[in-house]
Amino acid sequence: MAKGYWVVCYHSMKNQDAFQAYAKLAAPAVQAAGGRYLVRGSPAKVYEEGLNQRVVVIEFDSLQKALAAHDSAGYKEALKALGSNAVERDMRIVEGVG
Repeated sequence: MAKGYWVVCYHSMKNQDAFQAYAKLAAPAVQAAGGRYLVRGSPAKVYEEGLNQRVVVIEFDSLQKALAAHDSAGYKEALKALGSNAVERDMRIVEGVG
């Protein structure tokens, strides 16, 4: 079964306090759903048209588990703490190959 991944790119951070509140809730919710952080930070180097933005990659045992983690009560609480204006980011949930 192919694994599932969250790929999150942070374009800007407008409210560090809200982001910290989100992080305190999101990490335990993700881990409780079986997520493993593979990448969490800024690029060491960017190439081509890459942007120097914070990137987070989280691995789950399956695409279904990745989707369920996003829809979990714990992660919804984290998103509530983040609010709608604290960060500009985009998130993708993708299925791994093989």
